[in-house]
Amino acid sequence: MDKSQLELIRGTLDVLILKSLIWGRLHGYAIADLIRRQTDGTLLVEEGTLYPALWRLEGKGWVEAEWGLSDNNRKAKYYSLTPEGKRQLRQASRTWQVYAEAVAKLLSATHPPAPEEN
Repeated sequence: MDKSQLELIRGTLDVLILKSLIWGRLHGYAIADLIRRQTDGTLLVEEGTLYPALWRLEGKGWVEAEWGLSDNNRKAKYYSLTPEGKRQLRQASRTWQVYAEAVAKLLSATHPPAPEEN
């Protein structure tokens, strides 16, 4: 996997995590579970991928973390969006909309575009 592929995956995971926190604070397992359920099981985020991403987002100031108790009374680190994280989510969502529309347009094409006039 080259660096550009890694950056695309990292950027995708970042926006998925930020979006999952828009409804409130969650611990890591709950974030991965929300992403899985919201995508009907299509996107599975493993712990080895999730936690480094959460630490990276925390380092950027996009999420903040605090310790608390989970539903089953276990100590868990809960993550929530910061104001900067909300701004980043809005920007990334706009970028993904444009990207997704462009890819969908190309994939649904039934013929090549007309040549450009010079």
